[in-house]
Amino acid sequence: MSLALPLALAMAAAGCSSVPLKEAGTLSSYGNLGAPKGKLSKSRVYVDGTRLSPAKTVSIVPTTFAFSAATRVNSDADRVMVANALDRALCISLSDKYQLVSAGQPADLTIRSVVTDIVPTNKAMAGVSTVVTVGTGFVLPVGVPRLPAGLGGLAVEAEAVDSAGVQRAAIVWSRGANSLQNNPRVSEVGDAYGLASKFSSEFSRMLIKGKEPKGLDISLPSGQRMKSWLGGKPKYAACDAFGRPPGLMGAVAAKYGAPPQWTEKKPKPAATY
Repeated sequence: MSLALPLALAMAAAGCSSVPLKEAGTLSSYGNLGAPKGKLSKSRVYVDGTRLSPAKTVSIVPTTFAFSAATRVNSDADRVMVANALDRALCISLSDKYQLVSAGQPADLTIRSVVTDIVPTNKAMAGVSTVVTVGTGFVLPVGVPRLPAGLGGLAVEAEAVDSAGVQRAAIVWSRGANSLQNNPRVSEVGDAYGLASKFSSEFSRMLIKGKEPKGLDISLPSGQRMKSWLGGKPKYAACDAFGRPPGLMGAVAAKYGAPPQWTEKKPKPAATY
C-alpha cells in the first residue's frame, strides 16, 4: 500500500498521448497564427481584440470533420456526437458575453470549427483501466490513475469571421488524453468527446477576453453556465440545436467508464423550445 501512490503517480506522468497540431486547409488564413505554444494543449492562435470588441451576436456553424479525421472513426453517429459536444460547449460558454443566434442567421461573428484529427480510444484498455481505477479505490487510500495505454486525442482548427467574412480570431489546437485528468470511457471516441469541451473552453475564453489567455482559468462559472451544464434550459434557444449536456448522470457515468453514448441527449429543434 505504501508503494501504491508513488507507483500511480509515476504511471500517470508517463501516460499522455501526443497529438500533433494539424492543418486541414479550412481556415480563411493561416498567416496570422502565432508560434506553437503549450504542453498539455498545443495551439497556434490569432486574435484581433480591437475588432472583436464591438461584436454582440454570434452564430455557430455545426462542426465538420476533415476527411482524414472522419476515416479514423467508424460510426457516423460518434462523429456527430463529438461535433455536438464541441459546439454545445462553445455555445454555452460564449453565452456569457454574446447573444447566440441560429446558424445561417445574420451575426456579428460566425464561428466555424473543423476536427482535423482524432486518435481513437482503445475500448478494451479503457475497460481495463476503469476496473483497475475503480477497484483500487475501494482498497487503497487513492485509486490508481488510468493505465497509460490506449489513450485517445483530438485536434481542431477554428476561426471567427465578421459579417464581411474577415478573420478576427483563429486557432489550431490539439490535445491528447492523460492518465490523471481524463477518465477512461469504453468508447472509440471517449477521449475525443471529453477533449471537445476542453477545446471549446480555450477558444471561447480567447474570444470573450479578446486576447490570448494566460495560465489556468480559475474563475467560477456563471449561473447560466452551471444551469446549462446540469442539463437545464440554455440562455439562448440557439444552443439547443446542439443538444443538452447529460448533467450529473453524465458525470457519474464518466466516473465508471460508461460510453458517452449512454447518457448523451439528442438535440431538440429550436422551434420546439
